[in-house]
Amino acid sequence: MFARAFRVRASTAIKGSDRRKLRTDVAAAFPNLSAEQLTEFIPNKEELNVIKIYCHKGEAVTVYVNNRNPILFEIEKALYPTVYALWVYPDLLPAFSTWPPVLRKLAGGADLMLPGVVVPPSGFPQVERGTLCAVTLLGNRAPVAVAVATMSTAEMLAAGMKGKGFAVLHTYMDHLWEYGDKSCPPTLAPSVADSADKERAEDGEEPAISFSTDTLQHVDTGDLSLKEQDGCATLMGKEELDEDKAAETADEASTEVQQEAEDSRTPQEQMDALFNQCFFHALKCKVKKSDLPLLTSTFLRSHMFSCCPAGKQLDIKKSSYKKFSKFLQCMQHQKILQVKELNKGVESIVEVDWKHPDIKAFDVPEGFSSASAAQDGKSEDREQVYHAPEIIPLYGVSAKMIPLFQESGHRKGSAFSSSEVRNIIVNYVKANELVDETNKNFVKVNAILCDCLLDKSEQDEISKLKWDDLLSRCLERMQPLHQVTFFGQEPVVRKGNIEPIDITVAQRSSNKKVTIIKNLELYGLDPQCIANILQQKVQASATITPVPGTKDRVQVQIQGNQIHHLAKMLLEEYHLPRKYIQGLEKAPKLGRKK
Repeated sequence: MFARAFRVRASTAIKGSDRRKLRTDVAAAFPNLSAEQLTEFIPNKEELNVIKIYCHKGEAVTVYVNNRNPILFEIEKALYPTVYALWVYPDLLPAFSTWPPVLRKLAGGADLMLPGVVVPPSGFPQVERGTLCAVTLLGNRAPVAVAVATMSTAEMLAAGMKGKGFAVLHTYMDHLWEYGDKSCPPTLAPSVADSADKERAEDGEEPAISFSTDTLQHVDTGDLSLKEQDGCATLMGKEELDEDKAAETADEASTEVQQEAEDSRTPQEQMDALFNQCFFHALKCKVKKSDLPLLTSTFLRSHMFSCCPAGKQLDIKKSSYKKFSKFLQCMQHQKILQVKELNKGVESIVEVDWKHPDIKAFDVPEGFSSASAAQDGKSEDREQVYHAPEIIPLYGVSAKMIPLFQESGHRKGSAFSSSEVRNIIVNYVKANELVDETNKNFVKVNAILCDCLLDKSEQDEISKLKWDDLLSRCLERMQPLHQVTFFGQEPVVRKGNIEPIDITVAQRSSNKKVTIIKNLELYGLDPQCIANILQQKVQASATITPVPGTKDRVQVQIQGNQIHHLAKMLLEEYHLPRKYIQGLEKAPKLGRKK
């Protein structure tokens, strides 16, 4: 599931009430956790974040992160532990062992086949089909994968250890593991049975079940790594891995020190540091002498925002400065630049001291030049990346309409377009000779049409229907559906009519207005991406908040009435049909030109 990169939709700190509910859900999902272990697993005071992500196949997954490491992920209200959690609680799930070389297949997205499972002398744990299990490597009890059993223990043995045994959800070295601190599995002593089996293998005896006909060499967990080469996972030996580790030791040590220092700072101090970093980065790499004088708003929007690291967002309200003008005043006091009001109410940067020690001492983050260039071109290429989905209204056969459609071989739930429904009705009328002989614009109502299309008060009065009336009544009594086809993906059929993108303007304290946008996800739009774009375009604070009354839906909230900017973006840049956007009429009226 996480073999390929996923897309983060939203990230928020979990509330106290949600924390208590999560602890209750974890206790129900993993009853063998003691009360003390449960409190350690879901701590009371430590920061716990909830992250909404989209996997590469479109699955919506909720991830819970503690101390920078994902500890749980939730799919369709079912909780699953990550390898980081299982390294702390290795006996949380029933475990099955496999040979170390199999790990590279699992990390590449493969499921665990039964020939790759090592049968211990003591036998397998007794599990049923659908049981959540851990996968370990021979010689180490630390789990390296989380999987669901596709058959019971008895069925595995009855099948002669052939076929697919486990559907793998998450592994060590996949992208969910990479989202954490990328630590390696600990070395945990195996059980007595596993140790005996390992000794038999080392003595040259044939194990209970072989992985393949090739000779397998024992590889320790710490000796195993994956590198991406031409889209394929390649197994590395211990020597290559040691060379890589030696080359990266200094970088990792400095990174860890920096991350620890960042964690000890308050959110306001972190935002101040981020503004300083983006400020010096923009002056050193983005602004040229020929660009001066430069509007301060343009400097922030076009230069500093593009220097912001991935996953972070500049928000002056969350800093100690509160206003960008005060931040620039502070920089001016340090004699780094000079700001003047060239036009009334409009400030510009007129001079920069590029020889200032702070600018000269600033080191551009490694690899940021390409990232900045990619981010600069992101807005220009956005319309090429995003393709508006194709939305087709469909009609499903309801229980009341079954008699009318079963003659043509269709069942309840079958979905049709309006033209297909028309053809089925026309064929039914002709096959049963229901066209009125005196006036072919009318259709005679037989017993089936009477039961399906007429109300009780009409059944004794109406004996004929016009063609148009017949078809409209048929569509009204069918179940509304819609088919959505995103670019490069298979069509998806959903119940009901598609909800439009809903834009509303709400009044807040001090007579301030905010624009709220809902249902962006239904059209393949990332709410976080839309919020970032709007924030840069209109220079107003934008946030992502949960939709009241829902669990997994979010909305974008931006200061002011920004419907004009939204309309231009959705209609002209993203080419969404106007009929799928609700609330454009609430745009502020433009003043009359004199």
